[in-house]
Amino acid sequence: MKKVIFTGGGSAGHVTVNIALIPEFIRSGWVAEYIGSVDGIERQLITSNFNVKYHSISTGKLRRYLDWKNVKDPFKVVKGIFQAYQLLKKLQPDIVFSKGGFVSVPVVIGAWLNKIPVIIHESDLTPGLANKLASPFASLICTTFPETASAFKDRKCHYVGPVLREELTKGNGERGRAFVGFSNNKKPTILIMGGSLGSRKINHVIRESLRQLTKRFRVIHICGKGHLDSSISNSEYREYEYINEELPDILAMCDIVISRAGSNSIFEFLSLKKPMILIPLTKEQSRGDQLLNAGSFESKGYCKVLHEEQLNTDSLIASINDLSERKEQYIENMSSFERNNAVNLIYNLLIETAKKT
Repeated sequence: MKKVIFTGGGSAGHVTVNIALIPEFIRSGWVAEYIGSVDGIERQLITSNFNVKYHSISTGKLRRYLDWKNVKDPFKVVKGIFQAYQLLKKLQPDIVFSKGGFVSVPVVIGAWLNKIPVIIHESDLTPGLANKLASPFASLICTTFPETASAFKDRKCHYVGPVLREELTKGNGERGRAFVGFSNNKKPTILIMGGSLGSRKINHVIRESLRQLTKRFRVIHICGKGHLDSSISNSEYREYEYINEELPDILAMCDIVISRAGSNSIFEFLSLKKPMILIPLTKEQSRGDQLLNAGSFESKGYCKVLHEEQLNTDSLIASINDLSERKEQYIENMSSFERNNAVNLIYNLLIETAKKT
Protein backbone atom coordinates (compact mmCIF):
# COMPACT_ATOMS: atom_id res chain seq x y z
CA MET A 1 0.00 0.00 0.00
CA LYS A 2 1.35 3.42 -0.97
CA LYS A 3 2.11 5.92 1.79
CA VAL A 4 2.46 9.72 1.80
CA ILE A 5 3.72 11.84 4.66
CA PHE A 6 2.52 15.43 5.03
CA THR A 7 4.28 18.10 7.05
CA GLY A 8 3.96 21.81 7.72
CA GLY A 9 2.86 23.98 10.60
CA GLY A 10 3.30 26.94 12.88
CA SER A 11 0.25 28.74 11.47
CA ALA A 12 -2.99 27.72 9.78
CA GLY A 13 -1.60 28.86 6.43
CA HIS A 14 1.03 26.13 6.63
CA VAL A 15 -1.66 23.48 7.08
CA THR A 16 -4.61 24.37 4.85
CA VAL A 17 -2.99 23.08 1.65
CA ASN A 18 -2.38 19.75 3.37
CA ILE A 19 -6.01 19.69 4.49
CA ALA A 20 -7.06 20.06 0.85
CA LEU A 21 -4.72 17.29 -0.37
CA ILE A 22 -5.10 14.61 2.30
CA PRO A 23 -8.66 13.54 1.24
CA GLU A 24 -7.46 13.00 -2.35
CA PHE A 25 -4.91 10.43 -1.23
CA ILE A 26 -7.26 8.73 1.21
CA ARG A 27 -9.85 8.34 -1.57
CA SER A 28 -7.16 6.80 -3.79
CA GLY A 29 -6.31 4.17 -1.18
CA TRP A 30 -3.06 5.68 0.04
CA VAL A 31 -2.03 5.72 3.68
CA ALA A 32 -1.62 9.36 4.76
CA GLU A 33 0.23 10.34 7.94
CA TYR A 34 1.42 13.67 9.34
CA ILE A 35 4.58 14.95 11.01
CA GLY A 36 4.26 18.17 12.98
CA SER A 37 5.32 19.84 16.20
CA VAL A 38 4.26 18.74 19.66
CA ASP A 39 1.80 21.55 20.38
CA GLY A 40 1.52 23.59 17.17
CA ILE A 41 -1.77 24.54 15.56
CA GLU A 42 -1.17 21.83 12.95
CA ARG A 43 -1.88 19.10 15.53
CA GLN A 44 -5.29 20.59 16.32
CA LEU A 45 -6.22 21.14 12.67
CA ILE A 46 -5.12 17.73 11.41
CA THR A 47 -6.46 15.59 14.25
CA SER A 48 -9.82 17.39 14.25
CA ASN A 49 -10.27 16.97 10.49
CA PHE A 50 -8.85 13.52 9.76
CA ASN A 51 -8.33 10.12 11.28
CA VAL A 52 -4.65 10.00 10.32
CA LYS A 53 -1.63 9.16 12.45
CA TYR A 54 0.06 12.30 13.80
CA HIS A 55 3.75 12.13 14.71
CA SER A 56 5.45 14.95 16.61
CA ILE A 57 9.09 16.02 16.50
CA SER A 58 11.23 18.73 18.09
CA THR A 59 11.34 22.04 16.26
CA GLY A 60 12.96 25.42 16.73
CA LYS A 61 12.04 28.74 15.17
CA LEU A 62 14.34 29.92 12.38
CA ARG A 63 14.64 33.68 12.83
CA ARG A 64 16.02 36.40 10.57
CA TYR A 65 16.49 38.73 13.54
CA LEU A 66 18.62 38.77 16.69
CA ASP A 67 17.11 36.89 19.61
CA TRP A 68 18.69 34.97 22.48
CA LYS A 69 16.57 31.96 21.49
CA ASN A 70 18.66 31.74 18.32
CA VAL A 71 21.36 30.19 20.50
CA LYS A 72 19.33 27.18 21.64
CA ASP A 73 16.84 26.70 18.81
CA PRO A 74 19.41 25.31 16.31
CA PHE A 75 19.90 22.40 18.73
CA LYS A 76 16.14 21.78 18.63
CA VAL A 77 16.30 21.73 14.83
CA VAL A 78 19.18 19.23 14.87
CA LYS A 79 17.23 17.08 17.33
CA GLY A 80 14.21 17.33 15.02
CA ILE A 81 16.29 16.22 12.03
CA PHE A 82 17.47 13.16 13.93
CA GLN A 83 13.90 12.36 15.06
CA ALA A 84 12.52 12.85 11.53
CA TYR A 85 15.27 10.69 10.03
CA GLN A 86 14.55 7.82 12.43
CA LEU A 87 10.77 8.18 12.03
CA LEU A 88 10.86 8.25 8.22
CA LYS A 89 13.27 5.32 8.15
CA LYS A 90 10.67 3.37 10.13
CA LEU A 91 7.60 4.60 8.20
CA GLN A 92 9.15 4.20 4.72
CA PRO A 93 6.77 6.50 2.83
CA ASP A 94 6.80 6.68 -0.95
CA ILE A 95 6.89 10.48 -0.87
CA VAL A 96 6.80 13.48 1.49
CA PHE A 97 4.83 16.68 0.88
CA SER A 98 5.89 19.78 2.79
CA LYS A 99 3.82 22.95 3.12
CA GLY A 100 6.54 24.85 4.93
CA GLY A 101 6.88 26.35 8.37
CA PHE A 102 9.68 25.68 10.82
CA VAL A 103 8.68 22.10 11.62
CA SER A 104 8.99 21.10 7.96
CA VAL A 105 12.75 21.67 7.64
CA PRO A 106 13.83 18.67 9.78
CA VAL A 107 11.26 16.49 7.97
CA VAL A 108 12.51 17.48 4.49
CA ILE A 109 16.14 16.90 5.47
CA GLY A 110 15.23 13.62 7.19
CA ALA A 111 13.48 12.46 4.02
CA TRP A 112 16.46 13.44 1.86
CA LEU A 113 18.80 11.46 4.14
CA ASN A 114 16.51 8.46 3.65
CA LYS A 115 16.44 9.04 -0.13
CA ILE A 116 12.69 9.66 -0.02
CA PRO A 117 11.49 12.18 -2.64
CA VAL A 118 10.07 15.46 -1.37
CA ILE A 119 7.78 18.03 -2.98
CA ILE A 120 7.45 21.36 -1.20
CA HIS A 121 4.85 24.09 -1.70
CA GLU A 122 5.33 27.86 -1.46
CA SER A 123 2.20 29.96 -1.14
CA ASP A 124 3.66 33.44 -1.07
CA LEU A 125 5.13 35.53 -3.86
CA THR A 126 8.57 35.23 -2.24
CA PRO A 127 9.71 32.08 -0.41
CA GLY A 128 9.80 31.82 3.35
CA LEU A 129 13.01 31.03 5.20
CA ALA A 130 11.94 27.46 5.94
CA ASN A 131 11.29 26.69 2.26
CA LYS A 132 14.52 28.43 1.23
CA LEU A 133 16.45 26.14 3.56
CA ALA A 134 14.47 23.07 2.48
CA SER A 135 14.54 23.69 -1.29
CA PRO A 136 17.98 22.12 -2.00
CA PHE A 137 16.66 18.83 -0.59
CA ALA A 138 13.42 18.83 -2.60
CA SER A 139 12.67 17.02 -5.84
CA LEU A 140 10.12 19.67 -6.93
CA ILE A 141 8.79 23.02 -5.71
CA CYS A 142 5.17 24.00 -6.35
CA THR A 143 4.38 27.72 -6.46
CA THR A 144 1.20 29.78 -6.15
CA PHE A 145 2.57 32.82 -7.98
CA PRO A 146 4.41 32.33 -11.31
CA GLU A 147 6.99 34.95 -10.27
CA THR A 148 8.16 32.82 -7.33
CA ALA A 149 10.28 30.50 -9.50
CA SER A 150 12.94 33.18 -9.98
CA ALA A 151 13.52 33.34 -6.21
CA PHE A 152 14.61 29.69 -6.10
CA LYS A 153 17.07 30.13 -9.00
CA ASP A 154 16.62 26.63 -10.36
CA ARG A 155 14.38 24.61 -12.67
CA LYS A 156 12.65 22.52 -10.05
CA CYS A 157 9.65 24.85 -9.83
CA HIS A 158 6.15 24.12 -11.09
CA TYR A 159 3.54 26.89 -11.11
CA VAL A 160 0.26 25.35 -9.93
CA GLY A 161 -1.71 28.37 -8.73
CA PRO A 162 -3.58 28.62 -5.43
CA VAL A 163 -4.71 25.51 -3.58
CA LEU A 164 -8.29 26.14 -2.53
CA ARG A 165 -10.32 24.04 -0.13
CA GLU A 166 -13.33 22.72 -2.02
CA GLU A 167 -15.53 22.82 1.06
CA LEU A 168 -15.35 26.62 1.08
CA THR A 169 -17.52 26.66 -2.05
CA LYS A 170 -20.23 24.70 -0.25
CA GLY A 171 -21.02 27.23 2.46
CA ASN A 172 -24.60 28.09 3.32
CA GLY A 173 -25.46 31.58 4.53
CA GLU A 174 -28.52 30.41 6.46
CA ARG A 175 -26.42 27.93 8.42
CA GLY A 176 -23.88 30.68 9.07
CA ARG A 177 -26.53 33.05 10.43
CA ALA A 178 -27.91 30.27 12.62
CA PHE A 179 -24.41 29.54 13.97
CA VAL A 180 -23.66 33.15 14.95
CA GLY A 181 -27.26 33.93 15.95
CA PHE A 182 -27.86 36.81 13.53
CA SER A 183 -31.29 37.41 12.08
CA ASN A 184 -31.68 37.60 8.31
CA ASN A 185 -32.00 41.39 8.12
CA LYS A 186 -30.66 43.78 5.48
CA LYS A 187 -27.54 44.86 7.35
CA PRO A 188 -24.38 43.74 5.52
CA THR A 189 -21.94 41.56 7.47
CA ILE A 190 -18.22 42.11 7.92
CA LEU A 191 -15.88 39.21 8.74
CA ILE A 192 -12.58 40.12 10.42
CA MET A 193 -9.74 37.59 10.43
CA GLY A 194 -6.43 38.63 11.99
CA GLY A 195 -4.73 35.32 11.24
CA SER A 196 -4.81 32.07 13.20
CA LEU A 197 -2.65 33.61 15.95
CA GLY A 198 -4.64 36.84 16.06
CA SER A 199 -3.53 40.48 15.92
CA ARG A 200 -3.57 42.77 18.94
CA LYS A 201 -3.57 45.93 16.81
CA ILE A 202 -6.43 44.84 14.54
CA ASN A 203 -8.42 43.52 17.50
CA HIS A 204 -8.00 46.79 19.40
CA VAL A 205 -9.02 49.02 16.48
CA ILE A 206 -12.04 46.84 15.61
CA ARG A 207 -13.30 47.01 19.18
CA GLU A 208 -12.69 50.76 19.39
CA SER A 209 -14.73 51.17 16.18
CA LEU A 210 -17.61 48.87 17.13
CA ARG A 211 -20.13 51.49 18.21
CA GLN A 212 -19.84 53.31 14.90
CA LEU A 213 -19.41 50.18 12.76
CA THR A 214 -22.49 48.40 14.04
CA LYS A 215 -24.75 51.30 13.12
CA ARG A 216 -24.40 50.11 9.52
CA PHE A 217 -22.89 46.60 9.67
CA ARG A 218 -22.95 43.38 11.63
CA VAL A 219 -19.50 42.20 12.67
CA ILE A 220 -18.05 38.70 13.05
CA HIS A 221 -14.60 38.87 14.58
CA ILE A 222 -12.14 35.94 14.61
CA CYS A 223 -9.63 37.36 17.07
CA GLY A 224 -7.20 34.49 17.74
CA LYS A 225 -6.50 32.24 20.70
CA GLY A 226 -6.53 34.04 24.03
CA HIS A 227 -7.82 37.33 22.56
CA LEU A 228 -11.53 37.19 23.44
CA ASP A 229 -12.97 40.19 25.29
CA SER A 230 -15.94 39.11 27.39
CA SER A 231 -16.64 42.68 28.51
CA ILE A 232 -18.14 43.62 25.11
CA SER A 233 -21.93 43.60 24.87
CA ASN A 234 -23.22 44.40 21.39
CA SER A 235 -26.05 42.53 19.69
CA GLU A 236 -24.49 43.13 16.24
CA TYR A 237 -21.07 41.72 17.21
CA ARG A 238 -19.81 38.16 17.58
CA GLU A 239 -16.25 37.13 18.46
CA TYR A 240 -14.51 33.76 18.24
CA GLU A 241 -10.97 32.60 18.89
CA TYR A 242 -11.02 30.41 15.79
CA ILE A 243 -13.64 29.01 13.41
CA ASN A 244 -12.97 25.77 11.58
CA GLU A 245 -15.88 23.64 10.31
CA GLU A 246 -18.31 26.56 10.17
CA LEU A 247 -15.99 28.86 8.17
CA PRO A 248 -17.56 28.06 4.75
CA ASP A 249 -20.97 29.05 6.11
CA ILE A 250 -19.59 32.23 7.70
CA LEU A 251 -17.92 33.23 4.43
CA ALA A 252 -21.14 32.54 2.52
CA MET A 253 -23.06 34.99 4.71
CA CYS A 254 -20.51 37.80 4.86
CA ASP A 255 -20.35 40.73 2.44
CA ILE A 256 -16.88 42.11 3.24
CA VAL A 257 -13.73 40.51 4.62
CA ILE A 258 -10.98 42.25 6.57
CA SER A 259 -7.88 40.10 6.78
CA ARG A 260 -4.14 39.79 6.91
CA ALA A 261 -2.59 39.05 3.51
CA GLY A 262 -1.51 35.43 3.80
CA SER A 263 -1.61 33.87 0.34
CA ASN A 264 -3.91 30.93 1.10
CA SER A 265 -6.60 33.09 2.68
CA ILE A 266 -6.64 35.90 0.13
CA PHE A 267 -6.87 33.49 -2.81
CA GLU A 268 -9.81 31.81 -1.08
CA PHE A 269 -11.56 35.19 -0.71
CA LEU A 270 -10.75 35.90 -4.36
CA SER A 271 -12.29 32.62 -5.52
CA LEU A 272 -15.44 33.42 -3.52
CA LYS A 273 -15.45 37.01 -4.91
CA LYS A 274 -15.51 38.57 -1.45
CA PRO A 275 -14.54 42.27 -1.46
CA MET A 276 -11.62 42.55 0.94
CA ILE A 277 -9.55 44.98 2.93
CA LEU A 278 -6.07 43.57 3.49
CA ILE A 279 -3.93 44.66 6.44
CA PRO A 280 -0.58 42.98 5.72
CA LEU A 281 1.99 42.27 8.37
CA THR A 282 4.63 45.00 8.46
CA LYS A 283 8.31 44.42 7.61
CA GLU A 284 9.04 44.66 11.33
CA GLN A 285 6.65 41.76 11.98
CA SER A 286 7.60 39.57 9.01
CA ARG A 287 9.87 39.17 6.00
CA GLY A 288 7.56 41.39 3.95
CA ASP A 289 5.77 38.58 2.06
CA GLN A 290 2.30 39.82 2.97
CA LEU A 291 3.13 43.31 1.70
CA LEU A 292 4.03 41.78 -1.68
CA ASN A 293 0.91 39.57 -1.71
CA ALA A 294 -1.32 42.54 -0.92
CA GLY A 295 0.44 44.73 -3.48
CA SER A 296 -0.07 42.11 -6.18
CA PHE A 297 -3.80 41.87 -5.40
CA GLU A 298 -4.23 45.64 -5.18
CA SER A 299 -2.58 46.14 -8.59
CA LYS A 300 -5.18 43.81 -10.12
CA GLY A 301 -8.09 45.58 -8.43
CA TYR A 302 -8.93 42.61 -6.20
CA CYS A 303 -8.65 44.39 -2.84
CA LYS A 304 -8.16 47.58 -0.88
CA VAL A 305 -4.97 47.74 1.21
CA LEU A 306 -4.80 49.43 4.61
CA HIS A 307 -1.28 49.40 6.03
CA GLU A 308 -1.02 48.73 9.74
CA GLU A 309 1.00 51.91 10.29
CA GLN A 310 -2.06 53.90 9.12
CA LEU A 311 -4.60 51.70 10.92
CA ASN A 312 -6.87 53.55 13.35
CA THR A 313 -10.61 53.89 13.87
CA ASP A 314 -10.97 56.69 11.31
CA SER A 315 -8.93 54.98 8.57
CA LEU A 316 -10.67 51.66 9.18
CA ILE A 317 -14.18 53.07 8.91
CA ALA A 318 -13.23 55.17 5.87
CA SER A 319 -11.77 52.10 4.15
CA ILE A 320 -14.85 50.00 4.92
CA ASN A 321 -17.19 52.69 3.61
CA ASP A 322 -15.13 53.11 0.44
CA LEU A 323 -14.99 49.37 -0.19
CA SER A 324 -18.73 49.04 0.46
CA GLU A 325 -19.54 51.82 -2.02
CA ARG A 326 -17.36 50.25 -4.73
CA LYS A 327 -18.25 46.66 -3.89
CA GLU A 328 -19.58 45.76 -7.34
CA GLN A 329 -16.44 47.01 -9.07
CA TYR A 330 -14.26 44.79 -6.88
CA ILE A 331 -16.50 41.79 -7.58
CA GLU A 332 -16.26 42.47 -11.32
CA ASN A 333 -12.47 42.66 -11.12
CA MET A 334 -12.30 39.39 -9.20
CA SER A 335 -14.50 37.69 -11.79
CA SER A 336 -11.60 37.91 -14.26
CA PHE A 337 -9.47 35.55 -12.15
CA GLU A 338 -9.05 32.11 -13.72
CA ARG A 339 -7.94 29.41 -11.28
CA ASN A 340 -6.11 26.18 -11.99
CA ASN A 341 -7.13 22.94 -10.34
CA ALA A 342 -4.05 23.15 -8.14
CA VAL A 343 -5.06 20.21 -5.93
CA ASN A 344 -5.21 17.94 -8.96
CA LEU A 345 -1.93 19.30 -10.36
CA ILE A 346 -0.07 18.73 -7.08
CA TYR A 347 -1.67 15.32 -6.60
CA ASN A 348 -0.46 14.21 -10.05
CA LEU A 349 3.05 15.57 -9.40
CA LEU A 350 3.20 13.63 -6.14
CA ILE A 351 2.01 10.42 -7.83
CA GLU A 352 4.46 10.75 -10.72
CA THR A 353 7.39 11.60 -8.48
CA ALA A 354 6.61 8.68 -6.16
CA LYS A 355 6.53 6.31 -9.14
CA LYS A 356 10.11 7.22 -10.03
CA THR A 357 11.51 5.87 -6.77
